[in-house]
Amino acid sequence: MQPKSKHKITTLTGIAIVVANMIGTGAFTSLGFQLKDLNNPSVVLTLWVLGGILALSGAFSYAEVGTVISKSGGEYAFLSKIYNPLIGYLSGWISLTVGFAAPIALAAIAFSEYFPFGNFNVKWMSIALVAVITLIHTRSLKLSAEFQNISTLLKVILIVIIISIGLVLPEHSGNEIVSSKGYFTELTSTAFAIALIYVSYSYSGWNAAAYITEEFENPLKSLPKALIGGTVLVTVLYTLLQYVFLKHVPVNDLAGQLNVGTIATKQMLGEKAGSFFGLAISLLLISGISAMVWVGPRVTLSIAKEHRLWSYFQTQENGIPKRALWLQFGISALLLLTGTFEQIMIYCGILLTASSLMTVLGVFKLRKQNQNQQRIGFKSPLFPLFQIVFILLSVWMIVYALINNTLESALGMSNLLIGTGTYFWSKKIKKSNY
Repeated sequence: MQPKSKHKITTLTGIAIVVANMIGTGAFTSLGFQLKDLNNPSVVLTLWVLGGILALSGAFSYAEVGTVISKSGGEYAFLSKIYNPLIGYLSGWISLTVGFAAPIALAAIAFSEYFPFGNFNVKWMSIALVAVITLIHTRSLKLSAEFQNISTLLKVILIVIIISIGLVLPEHSGNEIVSSKGYFTELTSTAFAIALIYVSYSYSGWNAAAYITEEFENPLKSLPKALIGGTVLVTVLYTLLQYVFLKHVPVNDLAGQLNVGTIATKQMLGEKAGSFFGLAISLLLISGISAMVWVGPRVTLSIAKEHRLWSYFQTQENGIPKRALWLQFGISALLLLTGTFEQIMIYCGILLTASSLMTVLGVFKLRKQNQNQQRIGFKSPLFPLFQIVFILLSVWMIVYALINNTLESALGMSNLLIGTGTYFWSKKIKKSNY
């Protein structure tokens, strides 16, 4: 028996990466944006349950695709194999430019907003934080794994504490969590579809383990467990957390607010305790930033190995793509300097949804291609139920976003056009070298 590589990670670390990628900015910020146009708490809770179903549907599909195409790189690796190199490249381009850099930027902003001490410039404080975390991940895979496991565990413990306290304490006077008033009207409204984009962003990260498939000790077993286990855990925590927020704070007090976690804990426990939890939340957002900083450059590395335009970033030291790490930092810093929180969230959400949609559609194609072959790997349960749910909800969100968020949609299309240009540029470079 060959000894295990010291650079390989376990199922537990895979789950930690998924949980850390998912639990971040959106859990503590997006509720305020949802309540700007939705007033019924029951509709909002339905929104979060639906977001969990959407994420779980995607996780089932990615687990199946990832055990057939056991290659790091996520959508880039999957779509290149399933469809053609251009579609795969564009999904990788999305990951490279916004897929990780944008959530990193948003999490860093949230950290700065929640941090209760000092009067720092939010943008520059956020950039400094991302730089420090990037530096940590340039050291060693062992250090990255230990940092990720510990920070994720502390994050989950904090959320469980907030939920436990919130469930025990009596609700705020006048709050009505379960309400049928205007329920179906809001459920079928444009505002609900747009809010689902916010929630979908909040759940983003459920596919994180698919980006580092080759770093698992046993991808065929570990990848499905990491994707599905992490997603189920986060869905339960998210729904209960939003319930606690809505239970203790009037809807009007949360609407449009970024730091909803601090507002809720102050309402539950008083000013001093609320400030403490605000500090704790800000510190533990570091776990989400860390997970994305770790995973994102692996996509860049996959692209760099196959496209000469990006070959500079394929350099590794002890399995660590240092140049790709710093490239991602540069893009995150640029987004922090140029965009608002809400713009980045919607812009990022549209592109990520489109990329995931193509991967889920790929399950149908893979099944057709392999229908006469005996397969070893994960098979999505109740096929094609979860795939249809994911496709319908994703298309619904994208259509509404195109209609109601013209600027962000235009930026998304521009991003894809630029990505297409770099693809053909890379091909031209490759040809010129022969």
